[in-house]
Amino acid sequence: DALVTIVGYTGFTISLLVGLSIGGVNITGLAVVAGALSVGIGFGLQSIANNFISGIILLFERPIKAGDFVSVGDVEGIVKKISIRATEVETLDNQDMLIPNSELISGRVTNWVLHNPYGRIIIEIGVAYGSDVEKVKEILENVSSDHDQVITDGRASPPKALFMGFGDSSLDFQLRVRIIDIKKRYDVLSDLNFEINKIFNKEGITIPFPQRDIHIKDESKKK
Repeated sequence: DALVTIVGYTGFTISLLVGLSIGGVNITGLAVVAGALSVGIGFGLQSIANNFISGIILLFERPIKAGDFVSVGDVEGIVKKISIRATEVETLDNQDMLIPNSELISGRVTNWVLHNPYGRIIIEIGVAYGSDVEKVKEILENVSSDHDQVITDGRASPPKALFMGFGDSSLDFQLRVRIIDIKKRYDVLSDLNFEINKIFNKEGITIPFPQRDIHIKDESKKK
């Protein structure tokens, strides 16, 4: 795609110059006029030139490509097409967003499938103090392993439940899983949350509300 795009623009430019030359237009004089005009309009074309150069960089370096699942600012979706000026991204709501190429070069971009097609989900879970932490770990790993989108065959790291610490109101766990299709991560996240809540209720494991202990001193007894 990169080669086709570059060849297309190069061919168009050469054809234009050859056509002007055949038509009797003085290319040298045209270059002088273009140089003079560029001084006046250069500032107005900075954004266009920036996007053009950024598009060339994207096409050659390929940090993202068509079909990749990316996050750019608050936009998240699948790259559909990379052109010279902008990149088309289809969001999970089936909206087509055109993102200027300069934002993809100078901004922070997350390519979820840059090195492999698998995605990762992290679920933060807190359980009540006094809960059987070994049982919590077992439930989390078993629930995630039973999902058909979660990788358990060695292609990526298996589901892992980690006891992260002691919170103000809960024992804090983190469930990390790798999934086959990153585009389905919200569906998988919802499925896992439903199943975890169901098993916790069945096993009597409580997800606590934030709590505060208030101690009131009776100052009147000191008088």
